[in-house]
Amino acid sequence: MTDKKYMKMALELAIRSAGFTSPNPAVGAIVVKNNRVISSAFHRRAGFPHAEAKALKKAGKRAMGARLYVNLEPCVHFGRTPPCCDTIIKSGIKETVIAVKDPNPLNNGKGIRKLKKAGIKVVMGILKEEAADLNKTFFKFITKRMPYVFVKIAQSLDGKIATSTGDSKWITSEKSRYYVQKLRRKVDGLLVGVKTIIRDNPRLTCRLKKKKVMTKIIIDPNLRTPPRAKIFKEAKKVIIVTKRTNKFRPEKKILEKKAEIIEVNCHKNGKLNLRQALKEIAKHDIVSLMVEGGGETVSSFIREGLVDEMFLFIAPKIIGGRCAPTSVEGNGVARVKDALCFEKFEFEKVGRDLLLKLKY
Repeated sequence: MTDKKYMKMALELAIRSAGFTSPNPAVGAIVVKNNRVISSAFHRRAGFPHAEAKALKKAGKRAMGARLYVNLEPCVHFGRTPPCCDTIIKSGIKETVIAVKDPNPLNNGKGIRKLKKAGIKVVMGILKEEAADLNKTFFKFITKRMPYVFVKIAQSLDGKIATSTGDSKWITSEKSRYYVQKLRRKVDGLLVGVKTIIRDNPRLTCRLKKKKVMTKIIIDPNLRTPPRAKIFKEAKKVIIVTKRTNKFRPEKKILEKKAEIIEVNCHKNGKLNLRQALKEIAKHDIVSLMVEGGGETVSSFIREGLVDEMFLFIAPKIIGGRCAPTSVEGNGVARVKDALCFEKFEFEKVGRDLLLKLKY
């Protein structure tokens, strides 16, 4: 129980920086001696000192003979900062308790072996599942070189995301919209289809006090994004994903001044290869992104099996109208047995709305 208690503290520290450390994982560290916490720290941002190094620096000579709790295997390679394993060994720590192994090929057990070789006892697997869930976006990014994909949908009871006239403000409650802002703060990129840009002209910003400027991504097969769209404001970077055949279109030269253009291949049905797009997007250190619509874009991600997790906000309203846009469009499946099924789901009430959290 003692190990779980201190590891939980390390995880709680790591959570404080979740969404701000990309492309690094979120890590917290606790130094314990004689059943007393003598120092603690968490990794704030990429390029800043790692949690272990910060905690050990705070502990100083008191670290001699102490235990170190960390939610992820300490690094053994040189990056923007020196290897944490070397710092741990020099500190005099006698035991390191680690929640989960780092799947990064540069580490992946090497840090554990180095600590053991130096005579430091290593205890593994304390709160392993919680630690893996905390850094699920990093784990996918580092092993598959693709961002973790969240899909956010705000819809009425009958699945509508706007009326037949295009009015969409506001379907869900203010509390749901605030919840979405908190979700945005945890991801590196926000993605929408070009129809959403043309219809709604969104800014796609984080409006919280502790705000985050994210990369904005537009799926735009035919380069129809208006150069004066609001999405270009308050952006870390804007990426437009389009098809290779647009290489010589005059619109490209105009949009290149506002955004980075990524050209990808198309499938036989003429749709963009989104898997290829995600691999290109990952090269910009985008560990996680949230797809926010519209219905065709969401449908495309579902069709290609690229959705890792979904946040579905359902308002207690019926909009109706056969011409009103729905949250998932496209051609759909021909048979019910081919429908996308989520294995895990949770639900909670947010304001007057119902939120479903769905995972495979």
